[in-house]
Amino acid sequence: MSLSEKIAPHIPYLRRFARALCGRQSSGDAYVAATLEAIIADPSPFMGTEDPKVTLFRTFLKIWESVDLNQLEEPAADIRPTAERRLEGLPPRPRIAFLLTAVESFSPAQTQDILGVAAAELDGLLDEAGREIARQVATNILIIEDEPIIAMDLEALVEGLGHRISGIARTHKEALALFRKSKPGLILADIQLADGSSGLEAVNEILAGDELPVIFITAFPERLLTGDRPEPTFLITKPFQPDMVKAMISQALFFDTKAQTQGAAA
Repeated sequence: MSLSEKIAPHIPYLRRFARALCGRQSSGDAYVAATLEAIIADPSPFMGTEDPKVTLFRTFLKIWESVDLNQLEEPAADIRPTAERRLEGLPPRPRIAFLLTAVESFSPAQTQDILGVAAAELDGLLDEAGREIARQVATNILIIEDEPIIAMDLEALVEGLGHRISGIARTHKEALALFRKSKPGLILADIQLADGSSGLEAVNEILAGDELPVIFITAFPERLLTGDRPEPTFLITKPFQPDMVKAMISQALFFDTKAQTQGAAA
């Protein structure tokens, strides 16, 4: 496979990443162009069996960290999407880690490789990104979960990020009542509840009248991944990794155009 064949399929994704990182397409494209020039001058990193997309992004970040291209053009009015404006509030390294995992869908191992960091350092960067995102869009979160230990774990994760718990529901009926009372900005939901009722049905009733992000955390993902539409955007399988839950909460709120601070903490 030629060098161009290895790289070309990944250029659109690199341009997307570069725009999000730099804040403007013109700035991002300038760094992408510089990256391609560097690769032409020295293609050796692509000669092995390593994933060319990982190598491409790693090369881009080396250029981005070492060269100031000064291509940022300020428009008369900032009309960028909300998520792009929020990105500017994240420090550079946590911003990069968040974009690589949440937007570009690199695995933790791939992200470590691109950034040249150990697992613990990557976790720290994602934690920092999560806390900063919570500072920007801190909200009340409703937990629909019938297992007390799991509910307590989720509560600790949510509060550790800087969000607030609006309530913990163990049944369909409790979920609807707590939602009406607290109007949360995000829901964490199991689908099989204590009394045999369905968290999925509760969420569907809620979403019939309100629009907000929902993260399903379930031991039965096959009940959601049916191939029919709509399917949930955010799905975590039990047993879950805490870092996955934290990253998913940050991602769901970050890209929710309605997300905003909901009142002061109690």
